[in-house]
Amino acid sequence: MSSENSKRIAKNTFVLYVQMVVAMLIGLYTSRVVLNVLGVEDFGIYSAIGGVVAMFGILNSAMSSSTSRFITFELGYGKFERLKAVFSTSLLIHIGLALLVCLITLPIGLWFLKTYMVIPSLRMNAAVWVLYSVVIATFFGILSVPYNASIVAHEKMSIFAYFSVIDLTLKLAIVLILPVLPYDKLKAYAVLLVVVQVIMQFIYWLYCYRNFKEVRVGLKWEKGLFKEMTSFAGWSLFGDSAYLMYTQGLNVLLNVFFGAPVNAARGIAVQVQGVLMRFTSGFQTALNPQITKSYAGGDLKYMHRLIFSSSKFSFFLVLMLSIPVFLEAEQLLLWWLKVVPDHTVNFVRILLLISLIDCLANPLIFAAKATGRIKKYQAILGTLLLMVVPVSYLFLKMGYQPESVFIVHLVISILGQAVRVWLISPMINLSLREYFFKIALRCFFVVVVASLAPLILHMIISDSNVSRLLLVSVASLVSVSALTYYMALDKQEKTFFNQMVLSRFKSST
Repeated sequence: MSSENSKRIAKNTFVLYVQMVVAMLIGLYTSRVVLNVLGVEDFGIYSAIGGVVAMFGILNSAMSSSTSRFITFELGYGKFERLKAVFSTSLLIHIGLALLVCLITLPIGLWFLKTYMVIPSLRMNAAVWVLYSVVIATFFGILSVPYNASIVAHEKMSIFAYFSVIDLTLKLAIVLILPVLPYDKLKAYAVLLVVVQVIMQFIYWLYCYRNFKEVRVGLKWEKGLFKEMTSFAGWSLFGDSAYLMYTQGLNVLLNVFFGAPVNAARGIAVQVQGVLMRFTSGFQTALNPQITKSYAGGDLKYMHRLIFSSSKFSFFLVLMLSIPVFLEAEQLLLWWLKVVPDHTVNFVRILLLISLIDCLANPLIFAAKATGRIKKYQAILGTLLLMVVPVSYLFLKMGYQPESVFIVHLVISILGQAVRVWLISPMINLSLREYFFKIALRCFFVVVVASLAPLILHMIISDSNVSRLLLVSVASLVSVSALTYYMALDKQEKTFFNQMVLSRFKSST
């Protein structure tokens, strides 16, 4: 990595990690309070309905991916007129998309809610309120996509982090006032989240309008660019629909077969997974624009180094945190929630394993999208990942427990990663042999060896207490850190890591 790029990545990573720590603390607290205030049933209702609406938001997910790729690519390519056209066209597309998603989601969502979802009759009115609220929040969320993409593409990670903290603070305020509100708690929670979404949309718009020239131009439609972006989005849609199907689709399946309490367990497990993945999002968010820009500039060697570094640092950081959470999940959830829904512990443990696969997948996904040639990749990967839901359905029909859907998810995720590497390597001239020895083999070695000491401590200390948690956590920290630094990182990655640590240490003194 060049010195200038390394410093920028180190600075952006540090800022995003500070934001992540704040987000984690607020998220853990708010999740506990919301669960206690709403109760398991209402919490499950909100989670299930949110899943239904998210399934109808796959169009936005695809266009978001397209917008982010095109804006970042044009910044790396260096043509301002083209950048203006990209932003203007993407904004027009998202305005139309926001209206389309709402028109589709409301009638179909109401029909599905009243026909198939398992909602107690006394809570149906509140569930309808939640549906309307989530749809409105989705509308404004879609409009914010081009602005968010511009902030990340310009690598203004400090601004991105500040706005995320504002968003979390507003949501924390909702949690603090929710217990004293003299209204139905589920309705109030849903409506107040819409208010937060509207406020955040205005903040993003104001900052981008003041700081990015391409945002201040008038709306202009370019037919050729529209076709190019929607073609990219069309194939992204296939892959993104697979992702949403095996996340939100599984959520709906769990509701149909087991009811809202299991949705609550799944919702808690996903929040735990989300907290851990935030530890990697900072580093990956800082690196992803560089991956796209390096491809746009024709520097494939640098692109490969970014993919390797992002994969390693993300994987080992999540591994370090996952080992103690995996081993001590039952006690941690009890301390956190006091009342732990059935199946939550097993859900958490399986999702932690899936998270490790996701750490390796994300850099390759961005590399594929940087090329713009995603038709074959999305067709094959999307088809494979879409198999999660029908296979899970078959297991549930045969009478298997809820955990079976997550095991299916894990197995297909592992297979999907192998297929992903095979497909993307020729697209970016990446050596399969180099990826196997530098990433796959080293990650496997560290997982096996680093897990031994924490596992032994967990087994020989029979009492579940703070002392055992601390010992297991320290063992995980030391073993993963040492093995990663001395066995997994190459010379350049060690130098980058040292520079990042030293630069943060100097800035704090």
